[in-house]
Amino acid sequence: MELKEIQDLIKFVAKSGVSEVELEMDGTKIVIKTQPKEKEVQVITAQVPQAPSAAPAPAAAPAPAPQAAPPVAEKPAEDDSKYITIKAPMIGTFYRRPSPDKDLFVNVGDEIKPGSVICIIEAMKLFNEIEAEVTGRIVKVLVDDASPVEYDQPLFLVDPS
Repeated sequence: MELKEIQDLIKFVAKSGVSEVELEMDGTKIVIKTQPKEKEVQVITAQVPQAPSAAPAPAAAPAPAPQAAPPVAEKPAEDDSKYITIKAPMIGTFYRRPSPDKDLFVNVGDEIKPGSVICIIEAMKLFNEIEAEVTGRIVKVLVDDASPVEYDQPLFLVDPS
């Protein structure tokens, strides 16, 4: 792993709110621990003897620590119960466009159908196209572009009618 990749991983872990991530690749083990109160990041790197037939096991990120509830909005809450929520299928960085110079995948008011790409979530330098599983019209985008997202975090509200 190159220094730039390690630095990007540290930034991602710090933004995501995860307290510890352990990754083992190509005989190198990297442990990244964050301390939420001080916002300090500690990185431990060690060489691991590699067994000839053993493939590196993917590291599982622990569930993030519970966070305080967000402040209550001043305006009255809208009735979102009639909408379908599209949620993040993984943790990573949410992108609304395929590249900075391209158009958005979907805008508020756009019609979507199953199989249409609605966003990208980047995880560990892999860009995963997220496809709609419902038919409807995008009512609201709930996440800012280039923001970290958690597993099962709401991304879009869709009006199925």
